[in-house]
Amino acid sequence: MAIRIVVAASHQLVRQGVGSLFGTQQDVQIVGEAKNGAEAVELVRELRPDVVLLDTDLPVMNGFEATRNIHAMHPEVKVIGLSSHTAERHVIEMLKAGASGYVTLNNSFAELVEAIKQVQSGHMHLSSSIVGSVIRQLCDGDANLQEVSTHALTGREKEVLQLIAEGKRTKDIALFLHVSDNTVIRHRQNIGLKLGLHTTAELTRYAIREGLTSLD
Repeated sequence: MAIRIVVAASHQLVRQGVGSLFGTQQDVQIVGEAKNGAEAVELVRELRPDVVLLDTDLPVMNGFEATRNIHAMHPEVKVIGLSSHTAERHVIEMLKAGASGYVTLNNSFAELVEAIKQVQSGHMHLSSSIVGSVIRQLCDGDANLQEVSTHALTGREKEVLQLIAEGKRTKDIALFLHVSDNTVIRHRQNIGLKLGLHTTAELTRYAIREGLTSLD
């Protein structure tokens, strides 16, 4: 079954260009296009795509706010930031908003396809050109990580945190640990309460800092 995509970009040339490129892909299907953030949020509500390619520089509602809305209302829909910006602060802000990936416009189409497939399978993806600098900044705690020890977590909570940071979805974690989805959800809630960290980006950053996992 093809991965269903919504493309949100303010420039028509970008939307048309991405659309024409994906026209050659049998396993990816463009199901909608939006020219601003509000349209993107509405299209996601109507179409329930698998992945949204979202520019950060959107009018009406910017990409960060649109991502927060999509992630809050439809957490199963994966968002990939698609932008010309390479500054770490743009990438980190998108991850904090709930994005599962970030691809710059100067990267190849092949990498964009790979990013879509990775986030659809539950992993995170950052463009190869920015991943090193972003991870360094995340590990430095630039986004105000709280100084909380992993001793606050139980052994099982540490396992769940590690799997979350490695990009595993709730159902995959449940299968791996031989527990129910609700048990995994409850562990994640407890982790969030103990650490004061709630988004996947925050939890991933914390896990890297504490040596529980690493990003390739």
